Amino acid sequence: MRVKWVKRPQLLWLAVPFVMFVGALPFVNRVEPGPGGVPFLLLWFIGSTLVTPLAVWLTWRGDHR
Repeated sequence: MRVKWVKRPQLLWLAVPFVMFVGALPFVNRVEPGPGGVPFLLLWFIGSTLVTPLAVWLTWRGDHR
């Protein structure tokens, strides 16, 4: 039995936001402030939120080829 994403590798783009939000959380949770005095964790979440539409678009684009 083949895994569904093997036939559609573009679905792996959807793992990027998941890893950024959940998988990397223990590594980016820092007490020290980042640029502009903003906590680094907040900057990480904002960056992850901005990357999510890009990952969805890349998945959609790969599905329509």
